[in-house]
Amino acid sequence: MVPLTALTQEVLTAILKGIDEGIHVVNTEGKTIFYNEVAAKHDGMEVKEVQGKHLIEPFPSLTEESSTLLKVIKTGKPIYNQTQVYMNLHGTRIDTINTTLPIFLGEEIIGAVEIAKDYSRMKLLAERLLDLQKGLNKSSKKKVNIQVNYTLNDLLTVNPPFQSIKNEAKKLAKSDSPILVYGESGTGKELFVQGVHHESPRSSEPFIAQNCAAIPETLLESILFGTAKGSYTGAMDRKGLFEFADGGTLFLDEIHTMPIELQAKLLRVLEDGMVRRVGSSQSVSVNVRVIAAMNVNPNKALQEQTLRADLYYRLNVFTFSLIPLRERKEDILFLADHFIKEFNQKLYKNISGYEKKLELFLMNYQWPGNVRELKHTIEYMMNVCEEKQLKYKDLPSMLRHLPSTTTTNNVVMESLSLRKNIETLEKDLILNALELSEGNINQAAKLLEIPRQTLQYKLKKIID
Repeated sequence: MVPLTALTQEVLTAILKGIDEGIHVVNTEGKTIFYNEVAAKHDGMEVKEVQGKHLIEPFPSLTEESSTLLKVIKTGKPIYNQTQVYMNLHGTRIDTINTTLPIFLGEEIIGAVEIAKDYSRMKLLAERLLDLQKGLNKSSKKKVNIQVNYTLNDLLTVNPPFQSIKNEAKKLAKSDSPILVYGESGTGKELFVQGVHHESPRSSEPFIAQNCAAIPETLLESILFGTAKGSYTGAMDRKGLFEFADGGTLFLDEIHTMPIELQAKLLRVLEDGMVRRVGSSQSVSVNVRVIAAMNVNPNKALQEQTLRADLYYRLNVFTFSLIPLRERKEDILFLADHFIKEFNQKLYKNISGYEKKLELFLMNYQWPGNVRELKHTIEYMMNVCEEKQLKYKDLPSMLRHLPSTTTTNNVVMESLSLRKNIETLEKDLILNALELSEGNINQAAKLLEIPRQTLQYKLKKIID
């Protein structure tokens, strides 16, 4: 073993003391050579009780197999974000999440460093969140359902395919089977899901929504499934969201961000309707309809292994794909008119419509943020407009200064040339058809509803 020199230790200590995380460093013999105050606070210890001693002395419940530090020294391989539960010499239980890294001098391992986060405090935060949720659900069922603000009628559209989706949702709302909703950000997934709940026989029961990406991975399990008394320091018997939603609907947004291990536990609940709290050996039965949503294509999530295939197939009983705004052109001005009326009432204004130049922009912009972006754009314009109609100049500056390539079909906004705009539109339609058909000329021609020879002729013109 290459020993740490006094200078090395001095430099190491100076660096690590400035880090606001629990830091524990041992040499290859398992003896502690650095242990900061943050780590001591996590572990319920004094620094002097750990410093200079073998790891097992202050933490007698650990072994060479269970200690992440000793395991890394043995294997030389790092361990990331692993939970560890152990007892200190005072009999206090500690829950931490550790990232443990080997320390090399050249090619020789000389020790290991562990960066620990206090899992107990994180779980206590989870309990406070659950208490807040409990407070929301404590009163009568009528008050619980204040959380459902929308029905499917609030999902405004004149687009026939989208209207068909709404009609199908009304029919399938009567079932208890899981639902998977896919749609880009801003397409109205939560509004749609609330509408399904409202149409269901569960409409008088709780509706609880949880964005899986909004809660740290380490807390999500406790939030969803609850905790048992004694499962970690200060833990109490508390319900999770599944139990709070009993009889009603649990909406899990961005399901693909949920840790894979937790997805397996979710799958078991979907299969047998039984929930086991963290730290408990007993399960409780729940009657919950799960509706999950994603803002990425499910096939992409499966390919990138952020979504378990078995969970996908279980959720995929009923699937709805919400159409982005750019693919339902007839809704753009319809919704813009609706938002103008809405903000006229809120802002005490009397604005009617928009000039032609602005109409062209609204119709040809891609709207990557979908309906949400359109609404916020109209809201901004309604606040700054000082005339009777909305003008192009009222657009947010970022939209006014967009290059022409960001508008659908690359329409030249400053030009009303029919020939130029038709040529641009035709080119984009052809390229879109080729993309959808993966380069198959026959299929692309069918999509465009033109003869194959005509498409080949037009392609030659585009290439030339």
